[in-house]
Amino acid sequence: MLDFAQFVATLCSSLFAGAAIYISLVEHPARMACDTKTAAQVWAPSYGRATAMQAPLAVIGFIAGVATWLLGGERLWLVGAVLIGLVVPFTFIVVMPTNKRLLDPGRNLASAETRALLQQWGRLHAVRSVLGLLATLVDLGLSLKR
Repeated sequence: MLDFAQFVATLCSSLFAGAAIYISLVEHPARMACDTKTAAQVWAPSYGRATAMQAPLAVIGFIAGVATWLLGGERLWLVGAVLIGLVVPFTFIVVMPTNKRLLDPGRNLASAETRALLQQWGRLHAVRSVLGLLATLVDLGLSLKR
């Protein structure tokens, strides 16, 4: 059971980090190279799809990391779990207000304010990428140490 929990924790943090880093380094910069209206129009469906993928990965990764620690894994498994788990409250508390403003049906998608919100969203999302990467490095380090 311990091996399975370690595998799931590492897999989830790795998949989360890979997706988040791709969004931060590839998808969002490409979107921002477009005019503001187009960038905002493609951000919304991308955000919805990414949420459906990344939220479960963060939650399952957190649970599996905590389970690994509770099943006798090193304390560092708890560190990895907390790092990937922090993505959830960070998203709800810090990122969600920007998301809600971007998704406001009355928003002028071509406005300078929309562009500024998209740029802010990119910076905030980068924090999620870093948290995912750090969790992955901890989990991979512990997995390879065995």
